[in-house]
Amino acid sequence: MIHPTCRPCLAVAALITLSTASARAQTQSIVFDRGGSTIVFEPYAPNIVRVTLSLLKEPATAAPGYGFVAQPSAQGWSRQGDGYHSSRLVVTLAPEYPGTPLPTQVDIAKFFNGSAPPAHITISTPAGKMLVDLKDWSMSVPNYKDGNASALHDRRASDAAFYQVGATFASPDNEHYYGLGQNQEGFLDHRGHTVECWHNYTATGGPTVCVPFVVTNRGYGLIWDNPSKTTIEPGFNEQTKWTSEVGDRVSFFVIAGDTTDEIYSGYRLLTGATPMLPKAAYGYIQCKQRYSSQDEVLAVAKGYRDRGLPADVMVVDWFYWTRMGQIDMDPVKWPDPAAMNRQLHQMGFQTMISVWPRFLPGSRYYEMLLQKGWFEQLADGTPTNGLPYDRAGSDIDTTNPEAARWYWETVRDNILSKGFDALWMDETEPDLPPNGSYFHIGPGTRYFNIYPLFHTAAIYDGFRRDIQQRALILSRDAYLGAQRNGTLFWSSDIYPTWDTLKRQIPTGLDFAASGFAYWTNDIGGWQYLPAEHHPAHPPLLDPSDARENVGGYDDYPELYTRWFEYAAFLPVFRTHGSRKYNEVWSYGKAAEPILEKYLRLRYQLMPYIYSLGYRAHESGAPYMRALFMDFPHDPRAADLRDEYMFGPAFLVAPVTEQGATSRTVYLPAGAEWYNYWTRERLHGGQTVRVSAPIDTLPLFVRAGSIVPLGAPVTSTNETQPIARVRVYPGANGDFTLYNDDGKTYAYENGGARLTRLHWDDAAHKLSHTGAAAWEGPDAGVAEVIGR
Repeated sequence: MIHPTCRPCLAVAALITLSTASARAQTQSIVFDRGGSTIVFEPYAPNIVRVTLSLLKEPATAAPGYGFVAQPSAQGWSRQGDGYHSSRLVVTLAPEYPGTPLPTQVDIAKFFNGSAPPAHITISTPAGKMLVDLKDWSMSVPNYKDGNASALHDRRASDAAFYQVGATFASPDNEHYYGLGQNQEGFLDHRGHTVECWHNYTATGGPTVCVPFVVTNRGYGLIWDNPSKTTIEPGFNEQTKWTSEVGDRVSFFVIAGDTTDEIYSGYRLLTGATPMLPKAAYGYIQCKQRYSSQDEVLAVAKGYRDRGLPADVMVVDWFYWTRMGQIDMDPVKWPDPAAMNRQLHQMGFQTMISVWPRFLPGSRYYEMLLQKGWFEQLADGTPTNGLPYDRAGSDIDTTNPEAARWYWETVRDNILSKGFDALWMDETEPDLPPNGSYFHIGPGTRYFNIYPLFHTAAIYDGFRRDIQQRALILSRDAYLGAQRNGTLFWSSDIYPTWDTLKRQIPTGLDFAASGFAYWTNDIGGWQYLPAEHHPAHPPLLDPSDARENVGGYDDYPELYTRWFEYAAFLPVFRTHGSRKYNEVWSYGKAAEPILEKYLRLRYQLMPYIYSLGYRAHESGAPYMRALFMDFPHDPRAADLRDEYMFGPAFLVAPVTEQGATSRTVYLPAGAEWYNYWTRERLHGGQTVRVSAPIDTLPLFVRAGSIVPLGAPVTSTNETQPIARVRVYPGANGDFTLYNDDGKTYAYENGGARLTRLHWDDAAHKLSHTGAAAWEGPDAGVAEVIGR
């Protein structure tokens, strides 16, 4: 690292050591040899370029790291001097040796210098709009001066050399930063907040997940190609710094986009498409910590059906096994899981079961895994464990393709063969942090964040190879590209508090902004309820008939109800937590009808929601959207942390304050809005106070929206006719209504039905093309608000 007072010393060192730069064009890239470093510009599309810098030529010219699937393409690019040009981007390496050093700088350079020769790289549009301005980079051997020498202890003699790598970019005052995975401190715009980009179960506010992809409001996204622990310092001192603990190059992609959706299209090209999930995943997922027998699971499922309530997935959480790592089911509590699953399927449920990657010594597979070296392990081959406090054994190393294949086949034969439909792959950090340990692919310190990509891929690839139905995988963690593995993600073991609920909104919005459409949380929080909790305001729901479940937490039925209302407008609608009971009838008679209301609303909106899933598959863009995505020219939308768009139609503004019966809502400029409940039409660009009694989620619909609504069903397994197509006039509108069999991958080969709906506001007319989506005349289905 450079001495903090001596950025110009790099130029001084360059005067002594740098030779004249040479550059040579390759088929797909331009390679610059500059002063002992190698710099590469490598295009992937007219609006996408990769930049690498390294003191070592081979890493600089090597392919991208894990998570990427695209191949370089120079189509539409041309070399011009020390730059690369396309119709969308101009990438330039500035000339060497800018300026003359001051005498003091020469003196300082005798004792202090940076780690890499200077490089100034700019990426702009052909019209001259600056997107990315790289001012500096570094590639330093870990050392005592920088306080990172301990990283060298995590490297074996056979491993490639360790370097700390980083880059510094200019940061205009009006640049905002979104994405970067999951951070639960409550921020949306990361500007002015250091982001620790690594999987950390014990992080401030709640577990963090690293997805090193940032989207800005200035027309570009940047993917940082390094899976080690990475620190991002956005917007400090008019610059943004990225620093990765271990690497052998700086490597990053820049994706230009006239809209945020174009940026996500680029992310999709680079890292893979988000597949359609089983349709059941868009419905309601019933879970708790934990259903401990097959009789209990069946009783809960029957409870939903006896009440005529819609639900799609029943979940079996952990400790159904006889021993950690047995990958079996305790026959005392689970005497016939295949019969249980047949009954649940007959009731219209699919089933998910939690499978851990941990194996205890003495469990039936442990010795075999040990002998084959298939564990995350220490340098001497000893499996990493969490002793003395964590006694759950060691993690299988699914970065090893043989271990990954064995793991899938064992889970397939021992678990899925009993009729389960989906897998909850828990502890995908992995739970035993890999720094100081080793994977098949290399040191855990170097590949710290990579495990969830490999682990979910082991399961998804197995589904695609051996199972006819769509994969559904619940994972606690993610990394670049994990969205292509049939995964949905949740925010882990969060607390049952109002503060947590409030912070879940920006947490989810940033995770979605990282290129992941399917995110959720544990409705009501996962952790155990405190023995007593007395709110500042009188509870809006009487807890007296729910005391067996909520104990002395007086306002918990209110909290759970507000959380449930919000969750009905998440990409994945899933309840979970460590309460005695966790069904919609478990929180008192006052709460029950409200929970039922939003449960039924979710299924009424199923044609709309499922179509959003198809939109995410096709575009790569999320459908839970922070307001900056759709209203980039409204400065008030840049950092709104408690509102979001759910698809193109709905603006959702959850209530997160205990005792509140109203809240303010900002309606973004550039659109007209309708209050969903009252149908009042309002102008955008204003803040309104709306009534929000305990049974009302503040919800608005953008003018010009077309919202298809389905008939009542008890699960997505049933055929759901279109009951109405609701139009909110005030602007022209389009919506693609999507449907398929909901279970297989036939949609990849044309097995889907698309109906394109169009609203002509001037003519006040709804039209449609493509597949027939309803029976009877349009007049019997179309509903125009205000008519």
